Parts: sequence; C-alpha cells; structure tokens
Amino acid sequence: MDIDVLGALAVRENGISITPTAPKPRQVLALLALHADQVVPVSALIEELWGGLPPRSARTTLQTYVLQLRALIATALEGREGQEGNGRVRTAKEVLVTLPGGYLLSSGGGRSDVREFDRLAGMGYRAMDAGDFPNAARLLREALALWSGPAFADVQGGVQLDMETRRLEETRLCALDQRIEADLRLGRHRELLAELTVLASRYRTHENLHGQFMLALHRSGRRGEALDVYQRLRATLVRDLGLEPSGALRRLQRSILMAGPEGAGAAAAATGAGVAVGAGVGAGEAVVGGARVERLVRA
Repeated sequence: MDIDVLGALAVRENGISITPTAPKPRQVLALLALHADQVVPVSALIEELWGGLPPRSARTTLQTYVLQLRALIATALEGREGQEGNGRVRTAKEVLVTLPGGYLLSSGGGRSDVREFDRLAGMGYRAMDAGDFPNAARLLREALALWSGPAFADVQGGVQLDMETRRLEETRLCALDQRIEADLRLGRHRELLAELTVLASRYRTHENLHGQFMLALHRSGRRGEALDVYQRLRATLVRDLGLEPSGALRRLQRSILMAGPEGAGAAAAATGAGVAVGAGVGAGEAVVGGARVERLVRA
C-alpha cells in the first residue's frame, strides 16, 4: 500500500486508488492512513466526523463508511497483484482490520510519505548535530520535497485531522528551519534570499525565519535591508501580539549595527565559515532558534 497525505490524500493498494470521493469516508481513510499500522480508536473517528455532537447512529454510520472503504480495497485486491509473498491473497478485512475499540489500516510494509519524511528529517537532524552540513542540507531538502502542499489539502477535516494538520505543519517548518541553517553554514546566503523573502512574508511573526533572512541579507552586503527586516518584524509583533522581539533577535540586530558596512563585505565573503543560524555579525554573540551565535566579523 502507498500512502500520501503530505498534500492531496492518495491511498493506493496494488497501484489502484482506494481513496473515496465522499467527504465522510474520505475523512475516515485520511485518519487511518496517517496512523497506518496503528489502532485508531472509534472515539477518535467519531470526534473527527461529528465533533462533540455525534448522532445516536454514529457507530452504525461509521461501520457503513468502513464497509464502503473495504469495498474499494476488495476491488483493488482482485487478481494476482493482491498476493502476498507466500502467494496468499490478502482480504479487505485483513487490510482494514476491526480490533477491540477501533480500526487499523494495514499497509503491508508499503510506502508512507509521512514515515519517509520523518526518516529523512531525523537523519538530517543527526547530520546537523554531527556538523555534517552538506549531508544535513541534502537530507532535509529530500524530506521537504515529499510535500506537495498542505497536509490533507483536499480533505475537509474535523477536529482530529485539523490537529494533525497543524502538527505536521510544525514538523515541516522545523525541517525547513534546519535546512536553511545548514545552507547558511555552507555559505549559500545569496541562494537563500528569494526563498527567505517569500517565507518572511508568509510567516510574518516567525522570529527564526526573520533572523535567518537578516543574516542572509547582511552576508550579501545588504545591511540596510537586513535592519529593515528587523523593524518590520518588530512592528508586526507589537501591533498583532503586543510583544517585543526576543532578546536573541535584538542582539542579532545590534550585532549587525555594530558590524558596520565593512563588516557586511566581510560577511558576504565568509562562505563556508561554519556560521550558525542566528550568528552574530559583530563583536557580540546571540542565539536565534536555539543555535549559538558565532563571531562572523570583528568590530
């Protein structure tokens, strides 16, 4: 079974789609597919479908949706393609299993884009911890390439799926943050400018992305624009949240101010210098997103 949820929902058994078009069965399959090979409680499925106001017939209706999914699975399993390694054909009830308290979608060892994302991102984080920035950037880039849009982009989600969508988006942002950090450490600041311009506009209160944007601009010799990014972020935080930028970002701003125009030139030339995300660009140090700031130029 192949499962894709990082974008449009697509679940295939033997290359044949088992994704229903009706909204409610689609929700059921989406939640089961996300947690493939794990039991999803009936209570979670009912909450997903009807929130806190399920009808009296909720369990019976859920069973109807499960039967509809099994009918799609049975069609996909017809023929040789449904055979396991021992030659035995799996049945629909063995793919979508009823267990005490819930249901389980058995992937049969197939591919899941969420699992592949977690695997690649985990390897990328370990490479970052080991200081292997080229491999970290490559692995995290491969992980992020699995996303074709927001998770469950074509599913009208309820309580459970909305929560999972937010969780998955946070994992994507974390991987993106670390991939940009790896690229900055490799001196790819100019290549990052276009991407960070879009990200800073999209995530208008995300301090770490703005800190990375400031660094990329400064290292590209665009000190004034780097300081403008800080001022725009501060105005947004104060207006929308009633907050000042973090101490780490304020220290980064001061470091850029102290570096002076000549420091920007040195920063732009300092490719491959192993500078952390949030790195100080003057005489001081700062921390953005948990990364220790290293000295880039000396005032």
